[in-house]
Amino acid sequence: MSDGIVEADVSRYARHREGVYQTIQQIPLWIVVLVLLAGIVILSVMRSENYSDIVGFISKGISFTVRISVLGYALALVVGLIVGLGRISRNPIVHTLATLYVEILRGVPILVVILYVAFVVSPHMGVRSNIVRAIVALGLAYAAYLAEIYRAGIEAVPKGQIEAAYSLGMTRYQTMRYIVLPQAIRLILPPLGNDFIAILKDSSLATVLSVPELTQQTRLYVSRTFDTFGGWTMAALLYLSMTLVLSLFVRVLERISHYERR
Repeated sequence: MSDGIVEADVSRYARHREGVYQTIQQIPLWIVVLVLLAGIVILSVMRSENYSDIVGFISKGISFTVRISVLGYALALVVGLIVGLGRISRNPIVHTLATLYVEILRGVPILVVILYVAFVVSPHMGVRSNIVRAIVALGLAYAAYLAEIYRAGIEAVPKGQIEAAYSLGMTRYQTMRYIVLPQAIRLILPPLGNDFIAILKDSSLATVLSVPELTQQTRLYVSRTFDTFGGWTMAALLYLSMTLVLSLFVRVLERISHYERR
């Protein structure tokens, strides 16, 4: 009786050990190297006497960075969906306007879009807040990229399902809402996640409007203390931490999406 229990425990331990080994093998090598390099850099920065001052001053901009990214991306999701539907519209005027929007916004640097919205469009609209200007500019710029993602996702839905919906008496609006969009959104979740990571990084461009986000706070700290190594290294690590967490989350979405397609 006891021998059987011992053998079961040994077998359970062997399976657990094998599972841990397989999990370790699945960890990408670049993550291991990145963590080691980040650890070395963090230790170098922590040796500085001004470490607590650096973190305390720069980290104040994280909330503005997250706010600009989330609100700008929310605007991009809505505008991008409208433009994406316009891209597949049978109406030549709507299709032309949507295509024109995409080509212009994708052909102009995001920094130029921010400056144009802030100093050309916003004064005529009565918008005075630089934070709102940055959010609107990033949202409109990324809407052009999301529109193409929406279009690709919609076109990836099998046409047989659309024809089946029409044969059941559904209108074009009902087919798009209940049949096409739910499947398209499931397919495009990973690229949508990648674009959120991109807009998080591009939120640093709001520093040209003196928005107190992470990059602007770092600029202020460096200009006051001349500690370029500590300031910009800590800013890079904070951005890297946020984007790395989001990248891992996107990888999970990709696996889930791939599993559901199977």
